[in-house]
Amino acid sequence: MAHLSGVRCDAAMGEVMHTWTDTPIGALLLVGDADGLSAISFAKNGVAADPPDGSVARREVFADAIEQLDAYFARTLRSFDLDLRPRGTAFQLRVWEALRAIPYGETRSYSEIARTIGKPDAVRAVGSANGANPLPIVVPCHRVLGADGSLTGFGGGLRVKRFLLDLESTPSLF
Repeated sequence: MAHLSGVRCDAAMGEVMHTWTDTPIGALLLVGDADGLSAISFAKNGVAADPPDGSVARREVFADAIEQLDAYFARTLRSFDLDLRPRGTAFQLRVWEALRAIPYGETRSYSEIARTIGKPDAVRAVGSANGANPLPIVVPCHRVLGADGSLTGFGGGLRVKRFLLDLESTPSLF
């Protein structure tokens, strides 16, 4: 499993590339460079996200990510093994690393994540970092719920968040 903690927030990306992949939750835009995946974007109102200006369409670069996303949605993959290059602050990277540690099919609250990273009073900051996660699904921010167990905001919308949680709670093919 790739770790996020080694990624510097000022790491320069090489040539930026993109592709789209169809999933049960709609088209996902994948963005990255030859060194790894840096972003996944959801379609909005059924319209696929636009790629970054100047990026090059290169589906073959994302073959592993597409294969693993397909396996995840088929319930034959529980943990992603991809080279990741998210850009964020040191605090965000710590939160995103903690998100990756939430086991498939389980959830955590924002306060539990704050305690996990050693910042128990930073619940709101954890919420902001969770919301800024550039790699949803792979860095499973959908597994974070409100303190009372309620669904809270999600970049793909609450319907998609519920779908992902239900997918993970359904008996799998393992």
